[in-house]
Amino acid sequence: MQDITKNNFDFLRVLLAFIVFLGHLGALSASTELKFLQHSPVEIAVFGFFVVSGFLIARSYERSSSLKSYLTKRIKRIVPAYLLVIFLCAILLSLVSTYSLTEYFANTQVYKYLFWNSLFLNFKAPWLPGVFGNQAVNGALWTLKIEMCYYFCVPLLFLLFGKNNKYRNVSLIILYFLSLAYLNYFESVGKISMAKQLPGTLSYFIPGMLIYFNFDKFIKHKNSLFIIAVLTVWIDLFINIQLFSPMMIGIIILYIAYSLKFLNNFGKYGDFTYGIYIFHFPIIRTFTTLGLFEDYNPYLMAFFCMLIVIAVGVSSWHFYEKRFL
Repeated sequence: MQDITKNNFDFLRVLLAFIVFLGHLGALSASTELKFLQHSPVEIAVFGFFVVSGFLIARSYERSSSLKSYLTKRIKRIVPAYLLVIFLCAILLSLVSTYSLTEYFANTQVYKYLFWNSLFLNFKAPWLPGVFGNQAVNGALWTLKIEMCYYFCVPLLFLLFGKNNKYRNVSLIILYFLSLAYLNYFESVGKISMAKQLPGTLSYFIPGMLIYFNFDKFIKHKNSLFIIAVLTVWIDLFINIQLFSPMMIGIIILYIAYSLKFLNNFGKYGDFTYGIYIFHFPIIRTFTTLGLFEDYNPYLMAFFCMLIVIAVGVSSWHFYEKRFL
C-alpha cells in the first residue's frame, strides 16, 4: 500500500497558489491585455487548499502527542507570517498612499487595520488610508480566518466522534450535507460572502478528512474514483447546484497528491506556498498603483511581478517562517 508520506502536496500547493496569483493578476492589473487571466479558476484553487487542509490537519492532530502540541505546531505555521504581512503592509504601503507620511500615520485607520487584521477579522478594516483607492489591501487573507477556524474544529470533531469511532464516517458525511445545505442556500439568495464562511467551506474541508481516515481504500480505488469525480463535477456544473462536486473536487485534489511520483521531492528546497499566497495580492496592487502595467509592456510587467512574488515567498520561508518551526 502507498506510503502516506510520499506525496505531491508541496507541488500541489504551489500550483494552487499560482492559479490564485494569475486570477488576481488578471482582475487587479487593470490591463486589458491581462484580463484573460481572470478565467484562472481561483475559487476552485482556494477550495483545493481547503481540501488539502482537511487531509493534513486531521493527520497532524492524530499524530500529535497532545492538544497543546498540535495547536502550537499549527499556530506557529500560520500566525507569524500572517502578522508579518499585516505589519509590513501597514508600514510599507504608506509609500504609495495619496496621504503624506505624517497624515498617513496620524490616521486612526492605520491602527484599526493593524488591530482588526491581527485578530483575523479583515472585513472590519480591510483598507489603509489613501492606499489602492481605499480598497482592500489584501483580499486573499479572508481564507486565513477560515483556516484558523479549521485548526480548532478538528479537535472538536475528534472529541465528538472519537479517534476510532465506527460512526465517524457517517457523522462526517452528515456534516458534509449540512454544510452543503448552508452553502447552496446562501448562494441561491445571492449572499456569496455568507456562503463562503466556515459552515459552507466545511463542505470542502470534510472530504479531505474523510479521505485521510479512509486512505487505504482511497488509494486502492483512486483511478476509478478519479474518473467518477471528473464526470460528477461536470454534472453538478450542468444542473448548477453543488451537491457532490465538493466531495469530487476533494477526490481530484487528493488523486493528484498521490499520483505523479516524480514530483514527490518538489518541496526539498522549502515550502514557499504560504509566502506566495499571503504577499501576492498587495504586490500586484502596488504594480497597478504605480502604473507599471499601463506604462510598460503588461506581459513583461506581469513576469516581473511574478518574479517578485516568488522572491518574496522564498525569502519569507528561509528568513522568517521556518525559524518558528
